[in-house]
Amino acid sequence: MGGVAPAAEASTRNNFAFESGGHQLTVWYHRPAGLTADAPVLFVIHGVGRNAEEYLSDWIEYADQKNFLLVVPEFSKTEFPGEEAFNSGNLFDAAGQPRPREQWSYSMIEPIFDAVRERLGSGRNDYMIYGHSAGSQFVQRFLYFVPEARITRAIAANAGWYMLPELATEFPYGLKGTPADAAALRTAFARPVVVLLGEADTDPGHQSLRHTPETDAQGLHRFARGRYFFARAMAAADAMETPFNWKLATAPGIAHSNKGMAPFAVRQLFPE
Repeated sequence: MGGVAPAAEASTRNNFAFESGGHQLTVWYHRPAGLTADAPVLFVIHGVGRNAEEYLSDWIEYADQKNFLLVVPEFSKTEFPGEEAFNSGNLFDAAGQPRPREQWSYSMIEPIFDAVRERLGSGRNDYMIYGHSAGSQFVQRFLYFVPEARITRAIAANAGWYMLPELATEFPYGLKGTPADAAALRTAFARPVVVLLGEADTDPGHQSLRHTPETDAQGLHRFARGRYFFARAMAAADAMETPFNWKLATAPGIAHSNKGMAPFAVRQLFPE
């Protein structure tokens, strides 16, 4: 590896069409000027607005500062309607029957990474991933269902509610009835994962915040739910007697904002 990736001398902001598992996605990306083939790759996962281009814009300055290839896949409402299809993985059809693995939303990331390597001249064999809000739900669940993922670091920021890493708790609030197993959980717990929470993300009446008996048991707002999730994850790893490499971090003064959380995420992804 090393050297300059093909056509990478100038800064490039663009997108390409991608197809996998019968799904079509638009993949947005930003490649800083002069980026080398061995530069880090960061996937950013958008929220419920499916506003990938806006997320790209929020992150470009950090890609330029830290010299990484920024990749933002767009999970459109047409291809992945509702939260069941996007952030809950598209694991089951309307009748509750399991879908083929290649149709899962989680199954898009690894082949997109291969397409990025081929199309954009990356020589990396690994990548990092960050998600905010519904994208945070996606990232935290991606860890369970794609244990072979080539990720080196993951950040889940300001999720609205959590799928607990517990095999005895019913889906979608836990993993009972899903393909996830104890081996996948051990792999997930061993990864460097940051649960990143905005300390001001405390509005129980936020328009996109889910309220059910199960979610309210996690807390009445996102900040409380994130702390609850981290404690339950730590307890689950302890019960399994398996290494736990996750950490909890907070962003003072930040509410429910990807743009506000981004600089705090960058510090976790690229520690000095």
